[in-house]
Amino acid sequence: MSSILKKKVQGPVAWKGSDLAKDDSWIYCMSEKMITSLENALFHVKQKGLQAPDFNKEDFPIPDLSDEIAYFVDELENGRGFLLLRGLPMKRYTDEEASIIYWGLGLHMGIPVTQNAKGDLLGHIKDRGLDFTNTSVRAYQTNVHLPYHTDLSDVVGLLSLRKAKTGGLSSLTSAMTLYNEILEKYPEYLGILYRPLPHDRRGEEAPGESPVFTSPIFSYYDGKLSCRYMRYYVESAQEKTGIKLSKMEIEAFDLIDSLLHDGNLQIDMMMEPGDMQFVNNYTVLHSRTVFEDYEEEKRRRHLLRLWLTMPNGREVAPDFEVFSGGIPVREKTAGGIIENLR
Repeated sequence: MSSILKKKVQGPVAWKGSDLAKDDSWIYCMSEKMITSLENALFHVKQKGLQAPDFNKEDFPIPDLSDEIAYFVDELENGRGFLLLRGLPMKRYTDEEASIIYWGLGLHMGIPVTQNAKGDLLGHIKDRGLDFTNTSVRAYQTNVHLPYHTDLSDVVGLLSLRKAKTGGLSSLTSAMTLYNEILEKYPEYLGILYRPLPHDRRGEEAPGESPVFTSPIFSYYDGKLSCRYMRYYVESAQEKTGIKLSKMEIEAFDLIDSLLHDGNLQIDMMMEPGDMQFVNNYTVLHSRTVFEDYEEEKRRRHLLRLWLTMPNGREVAPDFEVFSGGIPVREKTAGGIIENLR
């Protein structure tokens, strides 16, 4: 178990939603220069007959955006841990063209990693009418409310192609502010939250691999605090391990959930078509409200997702790594879910 951080996290990463609601500096409005550069790179990819995700960074040249990208990368690791890019004129593009722009920009920010055992690098977030109570179903394939959680990569990115008829609001909360609240008011739970717990892989394990992995909720390593919170995955792991959560562990999760739903901590946003959201999975938790979709397939809610390993991404403690086939994921793909090895 890593050492327990016994002082509050300081700096912009420990933000409160109530403060950011009065400050829109977390929204980065794309300039005409940026849009033109992205469109020129899009034209370059199309001229070569390529599609996302089957091209590399060199195929999507945006050299005049190096300052912007450096800012995005630094803000995600050393700033607030999230940002929203707004202003991409979606009416100009087909879905495929938008995916090329999104994938191309992502390639310049970090290294895309796999999001499932099939090896998908560009995820499609759509309600497929599946039942999330099935432990082989992942939440992004449904329209259910997604409780606050983190994903298994340095950064998760979303591009909104279309929003739902109603609902589907995105919410973020600083895991560092959450930690500060626990440290100040409920320090008796910290020992539990640093203890590795089984997490359900929900059908994404490789052949012969354990259907669960272990991870603590908080980990302090190399001067940085990291969070991994996936309560539903911890709870569903009980069915596969036969090990039940203790009363104290359940109390700790209930405490986290009660704090996460404090209206002062969270910031809500409706992702409009063309919005790109990027979130550091170690410092920020994300959530989504339930949504109702349109009947027509072409109007239904559809987001694209990237999982990125960042060039300035933190090192994490050994007990915070996600393992596949006995090897830390970071050693294979620097994050993500490993494609089945055959």
